[in-house]
Amino acid sequence: MKLSLRGEYALRALLVLGLNYDDSVVRIQTISEQQNIPKRFLEQILNDLKSAGLVQSKRGVAGGYRLARRPEEISLAAVVRHIEGALAPVSCVSERFYEKCSCPDESRCAIRSAMKEVRDAVVKVAERVTIAELCERSRKLQHEPEGELDFVI
Repeated sequence: MKLSLRGEYALRALLVLGLNYDDSVVRIQTISEQQNIPKRFLEQILNDLKSAGLVQSKRGVAGGYRLARRPEEISLAAVVRHIEGALAPVSCVSERFYEKCSCPDESRCAIRSAMKEVRDAVVKVAERVTIAELCERSRKLQHEPEGELDFVI
């Protein structure tokens, strides 16, 4: 599975909204500046996330976006499936977006068997990790030094 730029930006926008969950709304300009996402592209992504019921918007001068559900209730899997489609690396192992492949015998295909294991591992992690966990990871990483300090005296 490779996340597109759209998928990455969607997760980054949701991370900002998760980090500001207790606030009323977050302005689109704030998300754009914090995450270095082009504003017009971000508007499209947030509208898409709104149609999926993941975010809500408030119009007007004091308007912006907020999560439609608690951060603990939004999994990476739900976001990626909405933005990207299948979590599977090949369509013949996808449970939700299955498409027949070109191999002669799908049931005895070694590649398909291995890709099914890959899909299962990705799904397991993506279903478990939520926006709340991303927020927790972000907070921890902000307090860690950027790299190992190496001093010679």
